[in-house]
Amino acid sequence: MNVRRLIPTTAVAGAVVLGLTALSACSTSDAADGGNGDKLKVTASFYPMQFLAEKIGGEHVAVTSLTKPGVEPHDLELTPRQIGSISESDYVLYLKGIQPAVDDAIKQSGVQNTVDAATLTTLENHGSEVSGHDHGHEGEEAHADEHGHEGEEAHEEHSEGDGHNHGEEGGADPHIWLDPVKYAEVAKGVGKSLEKADPDHAADYKKNTDALVAELGELNTAYETGLKNPATKTFITTHSAFGYLAERYGLTQQGIAGIDPEAEPSPARIQEIHTIAEKEKATTVFFETLASDRTAKTLAKDTGLKTGVLDPLEGITDKSQGADYIEVMESNLAALRKALGAK
Repeated sequence: MNVRRLIPTTAVAGAVVLGLTALSACSTSDAADGGNGDKLKVTASFYPMQFLAEKIGGEHVAVTSLTKPGVEPHDLELTPRQIGSISESDYVLYLKGIQPAVDDAIKQSGVQNTVDAATLTTLENHGSEVSGHDHGHEGEEAHADEHGHEGEEAHEEHSEGDGHNHGEEGGADPHIWLDPVKYAEVAKGVGKSLEKADPDHAADYKKNTDALVAELGELNTAYETGLKNPATKTFITTHSAFGYLAERYGLTQQGIAGIDPEAEPSPARIQEIHTIAEKEKATTVFFETLASDRTAKTLAKDTGLKTGVLDPLEGITDKSQGADYIEVMESNLAALRKALGAK
């Protein structure tokens, strides 16, 4: 994690006070600006959490995302107003380890219904290279049932030192939403926590959760089928966000840099990627929509490889290859099939 991205807790604490002052002056929060009436005021940290809250909450929630479209979520710095709006929320959904500023603000918000998506499934360590193999998914649903659904209790069970650090060596990889199976586990936990937070609409939350889980099941089947017979199992990315996806579908991700999307790769790693690309017959260097494509294009030019977009779905913009999570994941599947020579 780049030091410039970390916002000291003391600064956040001061901003919380400023944010609450700003809110009292305006007598409203971002989530309530639209005349939301009796809807549950939900704050989501970034797009994958926003998507879950909107799909599962449906008409009963008013969702505000702290990360605006086009903003690289790892770089997010919260305004005092945003920090104050967290405290005014009925329910907060976030993923610990992705956005340190958000983690600190939520910790100090005092919101009762605070859910860390990382507690709803199992996180693993992924480096720049991740090979696909079965790693015990059978126990994951039980793990989610153990941890999740009690909102604030789940949050409290996991201390700051539980390894959900984005990009720190030895830290767990937080990109769980790029595995449809893990994302479905998170969706189940979110659904149950919303039922608890707003019991009057529990039946609708359960219905919406079941529909989303079914949709994610279909997406998983499409990936299993579409990636079954590739000519090569190796794909190269600038941002090592696809470790869970690679492991789920028997592929190998080779990240030019690490989990941090803006980390500069070493000359030794660049040379290693050259060798791997030739040996594994990799065809494509993937970059993403919210970060610089300079490294990918330079490497592709040096190696004679193609470039392509593999979207880590950290935000939706007009450059995204789809209007929502499902559509962009389908575009990612098409890009992978082409790059891997899947029949």
